[in-house]
Amino acid sequence: MQLTPVRLRLLVASLLTVSFLGALDHTVVSTSLATISGELGALQLMSWVVVGYTLASTVLLPVLGKLGDVLGARRIFLASLVVFLAASLACGFAADMAWLIAARVLQGMSSAGLQLMSQTIIARVTTQRERPRYMAMIGAAFPIAILVGPVLGGAITDYWGWQWVFWINLPVGAAALALALVAVPNLEPGPAPRRFDVAGAAVFTAALVALVLAASWAAEQAGAAGTALAVSILGFIAFFLVERRATEPIIPLHFFANRTIAAGTALSAIIGVGLFSITAYLPTYFQMAYRTTATVSGLVPIATVFGMLAGNLLTGWLASRTGRYRIFPIVGTMLGAAGLLVMALLPAGLPLWAPMIVMSAVGMGTGAFMSLIVAVVQGAAPASQTGTITATINLVRQVGSTVATAVIGGVVGSGVAALLPAGLDAATLTPHQVHWAAPEVQAGIAQIYNLVFTPIFLALAAAYAVGIVAAVLLPHGRLSDEPAPARTPSETLPA
Repeated sequence: MQLTPVRLRLLVASLLTVSFLGALDHTVVSTSLATISGELGALQLMSWVVVGYTLASTVLLPVLGKLGDVLGARRIFLASLVVFLAASLACGFAADMAWLIAARVLQGMSSAGLQLMSQTIIARVTTQRERPRYMAMIGAAFPIAILVGPVLGGAITDYWGWQWVFWINLPVGAAALALALVAVPNLEPGPAPRRFDVAGAAVFTAALVALVLAASWAAEQAGAAGTALAVSILGFIAFFLVERRATEPIIPLHFFANRTIAAGTALSAIIGVGLFSITAYLPTYFQMAYRTTATVSGLVPIATVFGMLAGNLLTGWLASRTGRYRIFPIVGTMLGAAGLLVMALLPAGLPLWAPMIVMSAVGMGTGAFMSLIVAVVQGAAPASQTGTITATINLVRQVGSTVATAVIGGVVGSGVAALLPAGLDAATLTPHQVHWAAPEVQAGIAQIYNLVFTPIFLALAAAYAVGIVAAVLLPHGRLSDEPAPARTPSETLPA
């Protein structure tokens, strides 16, 4: 469906605003968690404010993707935005932690709809060649939210109160809703399914929740984590069997016979595993290994995100201008693998600008295909199943990030605890204590963190190396200037 230039600009502005709200709500809460848990008197439940949101936004992706194809992307988008605003209001009025967690689960569910439908709507109103540029604009919401979210959340909590961390969504979201009612077109939904895949959705949700719980418990509750992992494995086996027989599966497995979709899905998983997982641990690494302050240690993640933002916008513009797409994931994965390999080889104690440059290169390499690969994979699926394929590629990215983040946390925790000298407890060791310790103790702890993180960087570099293979396997071709016709999943992008 082709829109006038003015309406397309209004649409992009609306989708970008809403995508930013959804992404920001995931990052803005982090600096207010301590205040929230203290005032509501439930420190032991603090992590579930984040975990509940993440779980809900992850498990609903395939279901909402399918509903978007069946009911129409506009309906799901507007409904998700209304629910998101209502949940934001409920979060601010939370009288106890259970109320807040329930409202955050509702926020996470609606946030998944906003993220998915924004990408689906862009895919339905643009040509394959236009799509990377607009997808890059929408995708810019995530790195920007990473940069401003924690600072904004802290400032709002200090000056207005933690309730306004959620209520700030209301005026911005209301304006975006008014704009969306005008700008988002009525897109023709796909054919109604003969039978919705309730069994597949239920089994998949249970398996995915068990997997996320196993990853979350891995570091502290080994027994519970093992049980959850076993349940997850059995659940995914059952899901595979259900989907093979389902008339209208929520994740059509035959999609992966298409080389573009299979390679693009692998590349999307690499983003979650290779970069999103390590970003949260970089400040700790630099505080301990480079002996920086907490404030200074945040410069490396900031450099990484700036690189990601630049790579995302640049390659989106270049792909739309030239019509070529395959070179960008190849170069991006090579840059990511090389950068993480250099991080593994860098000796601790170098000036901080050295790892900042290296990690900004990793971010730029990742940004080079972060949004582009979504646009490419969308073009390889039938137009009637755009929501389903968009959900699938976002799902593997989120699951990869969640699982890899938990694994890295477990490796860091156990590795540091095993190497610390007698008299030092990993559970109570803080950067402040290290910075005031004797020089030889500081040097020893820096060496320990360097030894623990080196194999982690090497493993992530290997993940990007796998991504190079996936990128090379992408079919040759150019993005079409014509609207993508509906086609069978076995077809590739038009040459």
